[in-house]
Amino acid sequence: MAASLLDQIRRDGRVPEHVAVIMDGNGRWANARGLPRYRGHAAGMSSVREVIEGAIEAGVHVLTLFAFSQENWNRPEREVNALMKLLQVYVTREREELVRQGVEVHVHGDVERLAEAPRRAIERIQAETRGGLVLHLNLMISYGGRAELARAARRLAERVRAGQLDPGEITEDSLAAELYTAGLPDPDLLVRTSGEQRISNFMLWQVAYTELYITPLLWPEFRREDLFAAIYDYQKRERRFGRVTAV
Repeated sequence: MAASLLDQIRRDGRVPEHVAVIMDGNGRWANARGLPRYRGHAAGMSSVREVIEGAIEAGVHVLTLFAFSQENWNRPEREVNALMKLLQVYVTREREELVRQGVEVHVHGDVERLAEAPRRAIERIQAETRGGLVLHLNLMISYGGRAELARAARRLAERVRAGQLDPGEITEDSLAAELYTAGLPDPDLLVRTSGEQRISNFMLWQVAYTELYITPLLWPEFRREDLFAAIYDYQKRERRFGRVTAV
């Protein structure tokens, strides 16, 4: 089925340049099996690899994964610590393969909140994958969309205070240039797993005209054929960006 979907995607040719994913449902997957929540996060790591490889096969150029939100810091300390350890495990296990596949990793968010060991892991994977030309991978860690917009506003305000920018010159483009994703296209497609129908403070500026695809699958169940199904569904849509189709 995956090969058939991939063939259809390639025949259509309109592959989304940038796909973003809200990876949701790890805890519910674990609870349904009587397992601790961190086991769900561990199981979700295989889905990360599936989606990265599927994105490469489909011809996606930018992939953004919502890995850890600012709100996630409010979860039980044991779960947060387990997530941070998983981050280090992911870096160690996947680094060489990401380099081989031509994936360049960028981590965005308030990473200063992370302990030294996960921060070092982030620095290492970014440094060692630098120059990858096949896929630009954004990992959003300790990230919040509102916080990103506040950060962009502060940076613009600092430029105004320094006399480098007139307030009347601030435009949508100048604000976008201060976001973590500056220089990248906005997501064409946003996939959310677990059936929840909300954005959850994710890339609030960038997803203004993004196509949404919601699947009931929990994140550890999500595989590359499910990504292909989302892309195939996207290809059947008409994107108008607020305009009316000519009759």
